[in-house]
Amino acid sequence: MRHIYVIGIGAGDPDHLTLQAVKAIARTDVFLLLDKNEQRQDLMRLRRRMIEEHARPGHRVVEVPDAERDRTTPAYTEAVQDWRRRRAELVGRLVGAELGPDGIGALLVWGDPSLYDSVTAVLDEVLAADPGAFTYEVVPGISSVSVLAARHRTTLTRVGRPVRITTARRLAAEGFPAGAEDTVVMLDGQAAFGRIDPEGVHIHYGAYLGGEDEILVSGPLGEAAPEIARLRAEARERKGWIMDTYLLRRTED
Repeated sequence: MRHIYVIGIGAGDPDHLTLQAVKAIARTDVFLLLDKNEQRQDLMRLRRRMIEEHARPGHRVVEVPDAERDRTTPAYTEAVQDWRRRRAELVGRLVGAELGPDGIGALLVWGDPSLYDSVTAVLDEVLAADPGAFTYEVVPGISSVSVLAARHRTTLTRVGRPVRITTARRLAAEGFPAGAEDTVVMLDGQAAFGRIDPEGVHIHYGAYLGGEDEILVSGPLGEAAPEIARLRAEARERKGWIMDTYLLRRTED
């Protein structure tokens, strides 16, 4: 039966690959790379580098344009569901066309596949439509959240305190109320950190974590937010995209 590895490849440093990930890459016959837009070709180049360094002779790399998502509609949930459906159709066609009856394929996923990524949901949708089409397993990776904490030499939790992981969309809608637990924020396309009350809040910020263009800023939110916004805008103008993650922490607690 066809088998697929969903391999977490880390946040941007080639050395983030775990030994388990390296072994899975070495077992793979066909790598299915869903190509992002032209502005993100450096992400594709890093994937190709990992494959070149660790794949076995005779492997194949299949690159296809990824399904596009409507990022302008206010109907966010519906847009994501539609995007996943079209992605599932694309992946289903690729697996059927590119993998032999007992072939091994791989999808290389940024960070950790279990944290704000849709690949496993997409594969489950393919299998719901075509049960038994393949088996798959997930190889965990080093997430941007882990790298963020390591780069700032801090921990995500404090003694007896929880940590919350959320999206910038929810932070912007709900704010960061007094007494809120420490919060990791991901998928911030609109610099939501600049819209909350900075009083008593510290930020550990990171962009392009693990990469050559890595940005790190830490300090009281009121002081750090303008600097983060400036660096973020400059980097986005230069590269055309941004990947950032940050930890908000109340200092008076």
